[in-house]
Amino acid sequence: MKKNIFTICFVLFALNLFAQKKCELGKVTVEELKEKVHPKDTSAVAAILFKKGNTYLDYDMDGNWVAVTEVATKIKIYKKEGYEFANEQIPYYTGGKQIRLFFDDAVTYNLVGDKVEKTKLKSDGEFTERVNEIFSVKKITMPNVKEGSVIEYKYTIRTPYLTSLNDWYFQYPIPADYVEYRIAIPQYFNYSVFMKGYLKVNKKPSVVASAAAQKFNELVTVYNIENVKALKEESYVNNVDNYRSMLQFELASTDFPNQGLKNYAADWASVTKNIYEHKDFGDELNYKSYFEKDIEPIIKGVTSREEKIKLIFDYVKTRMNWNEKNSYYCNVGVKKAYAEKVGNVAEINLMLVAMLRYAELKANPVLISTRSNGIAVYPAPSAYNYVIAGVELDNNQQILLDATSKNALPNILPFRALNWLGRMIRNDKTSIEVDLAPKSNSKEIVNVIAAIDEEGKVEGKIRAQYFDYNAYGFREIHLKTSKDKYLEEMEKRYGGVEVGEYTTTNDNDLSKPIIETFSFVNNNLADRIGNKIYFSPMLHYARHENPFKDEVREFPVDFMFPYQDKYSYTITIPKGYEVESMPEPIAIYMESNIGSFKYNIIKTANQVQVTTILDMNYSNIPPDYYHTLRDFYKKMLEKQNEKVVLKKV
Repeated sequence: MKKNIFTICFVLFALNLFAQKKCELGKVTVEELKEKVHPKDTSAVAAILFKKGNTYLDYDMDGNWVAVTEVATKIKIYKKEGYEFANEQIPYYTGGKQIRLFFDDAVTYNLVGDKVEKTKLKSDGEFTERVNEIFSVKKITMPNVKEGSVIEYKYTIRTPYLTSLNDWYFQYPIPADYVEYRIAIPQYFNYSVFMKGYLKVNKKPSVVASAAAQKFNELVTVYNIENVKALKEESYVNNVDNYRSMLQFELASTDFPNQGLKNYAADWASVTKNIYEHKDFGDELNYKSYFEKDIEPIIKGVTSREEKIKLIFDYVKTRMNWNEKNSYYCNVGVKKAYAEKVGNVAEINLMLVAMLRYAELKANPVLISTRSNGIAVYPAPSAYNYVIAGVELDNNQQILLDATSKNALPNILPFRALNWLGRMIRNDKTSIEVDLAPKSNSKEIVNVIAAIDEEGKVEGKIRAQYFDYNAYGFREIHLKTSKDKYLEEMEKRYGGVEVGEYTTTNDNDLSKPIIETFSFVNNNLADRIGNKIYFSPMLHYARHENPFKDEVREFPVDFMFPYQDKYSYTITIPKGYEVESMPEPIAIYMESNIGSFKYNIIKTANQVQVTTILDMNYSNIPPDYYHTLRDFYKKMLEKQNEKVVLKKV
């Protein structure tokens, strides 16, 4: 019995030593270098063999608290496409107190014959790039990287900013064999810990330990996970980082000796209250003298609430120019921004709120997180990075406004702002959730009149109308592209179509839909085989590829806004031909009123007429409905690609 226990203990000890050895820098083996493919993902271009992080709080030279994070990484390169993972870049804040960031122990290992060759990173492979006035990026480019290389490096970040510790990721674009994170929090600090993502990360029980050379205890917690699949992009995903497994830490309170308990933002109420009370937010809403003489004549005599909103909104959009900087805090302030006619998003939209309030409207700022910033899930100041304006109506509804975009309309926000939920802060500093998802379907109505000749060439004219978000997207994207480039992209997208007589209407009249008209010729839409002609009556608008290919999906499907696509086709068939067969009408419905597709077709003596209507009634589809959506698209695409058969008479 004792022998068995000894054996078990020895094995466990050996395994622990093996794990430690495996997850140490400088321990590269010949077997690792010889490995040609990742054992669990043969398609991987590279893989993380291990990544270990360690965060603790320490004192700087002046006796102030700093957060220190040490990260050690070991990566295997399998293919040339994986060379990019031999480079690392770490962004860090440089707009205030000094943050120190430095790399160490950066080495590339290669197998030369039977020997392991080491190439250390030299100074010319490490550099710092200034992104803007407040952010920089530290970069390294590892030397002598080849297929089969193993690279290692370590970096350390020392920051005096303790309210939000650096996020820790457990999932990456490449597979990871082992990921570990250790954090030690002194007894004086209390952090709220948030876990995001779908992975089950192991958490070892937290233990209280005495900090080395310090007179305080620490709460030490270790998180780890093995065999992590690569995080891959999928069709119609908002921001893949929303679903990446990660840890976030926000300071909830401090309790220092002789200082007492101090609470920080621990819930949404305290977060929004603190933001509102900040001088670069709430104080800016109180200024009005700088715009009164300009706004007063615009709204004089106007009694309609909707008209006031429109007039003030149009004025701010016309006058102000966004410098493309996001923040819910003002940088130069609303008065200076107004005078210079340029500002960040806070200056423009807080100015808009102030003007709307001046017009006696119930207007308030709405904090949001942009799509690139991720979903604001947990109560923390860093959850938001943007602010828009909202006007409360009598029926618990809001009109949402963002004056940073010239093409925006009331309740038509820029795409960057369509991100789940925002939070409106009222005058009394209370807040309510605001649903940012568009409620009504944005329409696209297309009319096609075409004719097919005996050789299968199709000629015709198209008139397309774009409404609401479809119109916004068209104005933002297509009208900012040169006509020649846009037509070139259109011809490429529709596979050989030649476009002519192209015009657009209502480019700048936002109250009306964008109208696009053009003629086209295409020799690739119909096939002549013997005395028969085959063609899809949806012509070049027929979709061929299902965007939902995977059998299983973990992430929601994000369409940004609900929509309706209505297409009408009138196609004249060539003389001497008649319709031999054509698709049957069909109506396909998804459960829970998610969406539908209707396909109707009729024939006359010399024409085929088709009408299709696709309704997608929700902007966001949960993964529980993925199979329903995937099957719906499969059936819809099959119908779209069914052929009308003409025979010669």
